[in-house]
Amino acid sequence: MNTETDPRFRRSRQAILSAARELLLEKGPAAVTHAQVAERAGVGRATVYRHWPRADQLLAEAMATVPMPLLDNPTIPTREWLTRELSTLAQQLDLAEVRAVAATLASTALWDERMDARRAQFATILAGRLATALDAAQARGEVSLAMSSRDAAALVIGPIYYRSTIEHLPAGPALIEAAIATIGTWATS
Repeated sequence: MNTETDPRFRRSRQAILSAARELLLEKGPAAVTHAQVAERAGVGRATVYRHWPRADQLLAEAMATVPMPLLDNPTIPTREWLTRELSTLAQQLDLAEVRAVAATLASTALWDERMDARRAQFATILAGRLATALDAAQARGEVSLAMSSRDAAALVIGPIYYRSTIEHLPAGPALIEAAIATIGTWATS
């Protein structure tokens, strides 16, 4: 019998993933360890390791199952909303655990089809939400974009991701403001 079709395999995997998600939501990324997840799921630690040999992989999969509020529900004025959202993203990426998950997701996606699908889903959601908000802001006359809204989305998120994952430094307000200013001409209030 194929391990992945074995009902016991699927049940233990689901129990582990549910426990990881609960710990993530209750206590944050640092709580998603093999030991804590095993205890919460009611399985042995070896079972958790069998499904996810590395804690960062387990955390990445748990994060993929949690609703993502980032860049959702834009408010007006758009520039203020965008500054708040990008500041939240920068603060999250400043956490070592979240930075590790972001970097792991990007690198593992190069070789693992399931992780690549998660990466693509995450990127599509973020870029789509931001592009939609920027298109609406442009239609209202809040901004005149210097590029497509999808390119603008990449341009404002990219520096924050780079600063965090490559340089391991916080993306501060000056960087966020510079990225926002670069995408187009903003109307003054």
